[in-house]
Amino acid sequence: MFRAGARLLFASPKLDFGTCENPASALSKPARLRHSAPRGPDGLTHFERQDICTMPREYLKKATLTPSSDAGETHETVRTILSRIEAGGDAVALEYAAQFDRYEGNVLMSGAEIEAAIALVPEKLKADIRFAHDNVRRFAETQKSTLTDVEMEIEPGFVAGQKAIPVDAAGCYVPGGRYSHVASAIMTVTTAKVAGVRHITACSPPRPGVGVAPAIVYAAHISGADRIMAMGGVQGVAAMTYGLFGLPRANILVGPGNQFVAEAKRILYGRVGIDMIAGPTDSLILADGQADAHIVATDLVSQAEHGYNSPVWLVTDDRALAEKVMEMVPALIDDLPELNRENAAAAWRDYAEVILCADREQMAACSDDYAPEHLTVQAADLDWWLGRLTCYGSLFLGEETTVSYGDKATGTNHVLPTSGAASYTGGLSVHKYMKIVTWQRSTREASKAVAEATARISRLEGMEGHARAADVRLAKYFPGEKFDLTAQE
Repeated sequence: MFRAGARLLFASPKLDFGTCENPASALSKPARLRHSAPRGPDGLTHFERQDICTMPREYLKKATLTPSSDAGETHETVRTILSRIEAGGDAVALEYAAQFDRYEGNVLMSGAEIEAAIALVPEKLKADIRFAHDNVRRFAETQKSTLTDVEMEIEPGFVAGQKAIPVDAAGCYVPGGRYSHVASAIMTVTTAKVAGVRHITACSPPRPGVGVAPAIVYAAHISGADRIMAMGGVQGVAAMTYGLFGLPRANILVGPGNQFVAEAKRILYGRVGIDMIAGPTDSLILADGQADAHIVATDLVSQAEHGYNSPVWLVTDDRALAEKVMEMVPALIDDLPELNRENAAAAWRDYAEVILCADREQMAACSDDYAPEHLTVQAADLDWWLGRLTCYGSLFLGEETTVSYGDKATGTNHVLPTSGAASYTGGLSVHKYMKIVTWQRSTREASKAVAEATARISRLEGMEGHARAADVRLAKYFPGEKFDLTAQE
């Protein structure tokens, strides 16, 4: 069963086997290999088999809840709103706006309204927004440079190629409820602009008697929004999707939002593209015994304030550090402003986990298993971690950087996969706004070999119509020539 050098790890009562219900099932799961293993007398490198789910994890603090909502009720509520707005258009969208936004101003901000809002933003904040925008723009431009149009010759005279074409219209949702997410306007609008999207709508919930937060207006404006819409929630998403109020129909919807916005994007996906279906934000910190406990604790609290159901996780191989962090977190939470304090306290109480592993390989495997949205490493040998870790939305290496930097001003995008989705996808980037399409063209002579192969493969598959599309070209371009176009030997 096991080859020489393999070992199966068993758990003590305090240990957990990750996501495996039965440790024996590890026999059928892919192995994760140690990165440094000794060579045996035969000159070969012998790796120890260590499946993620068999690696013991000691939970010094374990979540009592997992992020969830009444998905059924949310789905029905959102589906009803979307259906009514699609049928009733602008008038019904305005009804929901009056009910939920409680705002009676213009839905689409005029140039004068934008200028008036911008005038309310302090110059120091404007400078910070410009700084963040410049970083996001330059990073997006660098991303775009990695995607180039290419072509290759399949056969002499037969050329195939690839092109990247930006979508025509994008709808960027910018949360403005509990917090005014200025950075979300920068992240979504700037990236769309760099991608080459022709029309960009920025949509944000207005506040009663105020409208869209002035700082959001300024950020969306300098980032390149063509229109700024004062409408939130499902009705805002619907307006961009259905092309209400004279807007072009969005080809893609991007940006974070609450569970109703997320559900609207889920339901609309297919008729419109989306960046991702996002759940509550989550963050994981990998820390060894040399990490600064106060900074680790502060970083955990900084992400827990996002919401009552935002998980934060600490994974370490040092018990003393873990205990010190757990001791410090409550006081750091108590020191926050009221709303932030309430969110962070609930998130820490119900969703946070502190996990003790045997070594850095087990820490890395645990992190990959969680596939966090944000992943911070405060441990020695950062290059090792950069090479080893594979599942995360964005990675922050070393104490000198933090998730907050990426959330606001570094330039990397903060619209990232949550709820384990980082195991199969990345975050928002220039590429999300681009369609990767292919093309081909050929001379008649060059098409001969392709046509013959196409006819025979099609007949093997039973697709006679496909075969005849090749046959007719061979007959036209090479009259009098005989071809064996059967699928049999």
